[in-house]
Amino acid sequence: MIKTIVNDKQLLFGILGIIALLIIVAFAPNIAPENPYVFGPDVLNKIGENGHILGTNKMGQDIFSMIIYGTRTSLQVAVISALISGLLGILIGGIAGFFGGTADRIVSEIINIFMMLPTFFLILLIIALFGNSIYNVMIVIGLTTWPSNAKLMRAQALSLRERTFVKAATAMGETKGQILFKYIIPNGIFPVIANTTVGMSNAILTEAGLSFLGLGDPNIISWGQMIYDGKSFLTSAWWIATFAGVAIVITVTIFYLLGDGLNHVMNPKHSKGKGV
Repeated sequence: MIKTIVNDKQLLFGILGIIALLIIVAFAPNIAPENPYVFGPDVLNKIGENGHILGTNKMGQDIFSMIIYGTRTSLQVAVISALISGLLGILIGGIAGFFGGTADRIVSEIINIFMMLPTFFLILLIIALFGNSIYNVMIVIGLTTWPSNAKLMRAQALSLRERTFVKAATAMGETKGQILFKYIIPNGIFPVIANTTVGMSNAILTEAGLSFLGLGDPNIISWGQMIYDGKSFLTSAWWIATFAGVAIVITVTIFYLLGDGLNHVMNPKHSKGKGV
């Protein structure tokens, strides 16, 4: 396993990046020189001025500390929305592919409807109706991104239900529910895991996009909110929005590397190709 990770550079860099992000999240109070929620007298300080590594914003908040604490928000959004999306996709896709028939046709039509809808505008509509708290944002992202996971799980279930070990379990008298949760989902979950990891980066971008449009949660520190607050100061205090944007790019890249690396490792065709 370790050899596989080392050989796949994308997966290795993705894992190292995730470890670095988790360290930042765990030790944020120790890494951040100031409390980013406290307003200070040093307004719009430049980089390095008065001891502020990345300067301050219009409220005197330390930008470096805000970047550190914003990591918590981004990872929280990524993980929770991905869990919602992944669990829904696995259950719905698994049921549709394994049971087939009417259930499969209904789920397939629902997936097609969701795939045709402009997801971001649907999220905008729901946030406008139900409020822009960070919890609403995470739930909405999860509830609107499950179809891709469901399609992957459905395809896996359609293939796995014809395998010999599944037919043997049926012959031994195991119920369809037992077969689904003991054989179908555990053996078909790997592409969904890789896709969900990539979906985490999309969740971070979606939250940042909502915050940039003024629909983010104003009570938390987030990189999208920082860009929103700093866009009117781009000519006079560019550091407010710039470093938040850089943080988003780096974090999204880490998740893409991790997801792509997992896809390489978990793809049987890739494994066979490397063994030749």
